[in-house]
Order: sequence, then C-alpha cells, then structure tokens
Amino acid sequence: MVDDEKPLAGMIAAYLSREGYQTRLAHTGPDAVAAAQEDAPDVVVLDLGLPGMDGVEVCRRIRTFSDCYIIMVTARTDEVDKLIGLSVGADDYLTKPLSMRELVARVQTVLRRPRTPTGTTPRVEEPARVFGDLRVDVAGREVHVGGVLIDLTPTEFDILATLASRPKLAFSRRQILDEVWGESWVGDDHVVDVHVAHLRHKLGDDSTAPRYVRTVRGVGYRMGLG
Repeated sequence: MVDDEKPLAGMIAAYLSREGYQTRLAHTGPDAVAAAQEDAPDVVVLDLGLPGMDGVEVCRRIRTFSDCYIIMVTARTDEVDKLIGLSVGADDYLTKPLSMRELVARVQTVLRRPRTPTGTTPRVEEPARVFGDLRVDVAGREVHVGGVLIDLTPTEFDILATLASRPKLAFSRRQILDEVWGESWVGDDHVVDVHVAHLRHKLGDDSTAPRYVRTVRGVGYRMGLG
C-alpha cells in the first residue's frame, strides 16, 4: 500500500490485513520501488500523488522488473490522469475518497485472474494459438511475434488470451471486462481501449490496419488473422 497520507495508508493496510492479506506500507515513490523489489508483491495499491516520485513513474519502474497487479489510486477525477496511469501498465484504478469494501473487491478481482506460477506445470496443456507471426502460449503465459518474446503485463496478456480463445467472436468491451476483470468490476469500460492500444504498440500492430487485434466498430474487438 503506497500513499503519503500515513493515517489513511495505515487504515487501509489494517483493513486488508483483517481480510487476510499480508501488507507493507510505503509513503514515498522511491520507497515504493524499493519495497516492490524486496518483497515481490502480488498487488501494489499505488497513489498517484507521491513525494520523491509520482505514482506514474513508480508504476513505470515497477513494470521493468515485476508483473504484479497495480491498482492506481487518485484524488484527481479527470480522465487524463486515469489514462496516463493505465498506459504505463496499471491494471485498474480507484478514485478517492476510497471505499474499503470496493478496494478489497478490486484486490480480490485481480487476484482471481489465472496465472501460472514459475516452476509449476498447468494441469491442462493447451496448444499455443498462432495468428501469422503471433504465437500466444496460454499455458506458459508467453507471447512471441516473429519468434521474439514480447513482454506484456498480466492484463495485456489476459485480454489477448481472451480474444485468442475464440478468434471468430467479436467481443464487446463489457464481455472483455467480465472475462478479464470479473463480472463484479465497476468502472469505465473504455479502460479496455487503453490496454488494447498498449497491447497493439507492444505487438507492433498498426491501429489503422491491425493484423492481430482488430476493432469491430460499434461492438469491440476480435482477433485478426495475422
């Protein structure tokens, strides 16, 4: 839990601890990056306005060494701040004043997303799905383009895997949210567009003539043929 308002951060950490989560506090940007390197957390709840380094830069730096889930928290309600936070790899966002119950629900939602821990073998070995130069290995949670491994955040991978699971289906934003964020998620469904834009950039996909992730006007997204 990263917030420079120490009483608020302590209250949130105590609430999460009562729900069974191990928590650690950080109150500055540099301390947050150091804590994430030391503890390898599953989830970082990250305030946008921090001393020493703002939440966007903290998010960027954590993404260089960790694929943990990042939930951005901001007191600024304009859409620009939310999109900036998500474009650097955040998985979700909340605005202050925080609802403790909603925060716990968001943490539970991201932790329910399927992830294959390092060193374990999935119970069901799914064949990789291939779309031209794009190879999506769902079981191994790896994506290659032209044989090159692409570094995706968990959310970006989950969106791509969802589309690849039924490549002939045009998914609405709401369907993608239900599949990736969970049916209980509440928020702006255009958060999907931000993650898709970031995903396309990493895949080298041109949004005006996409090969891998196509836009279906009036509906949402579907897989391309590559």
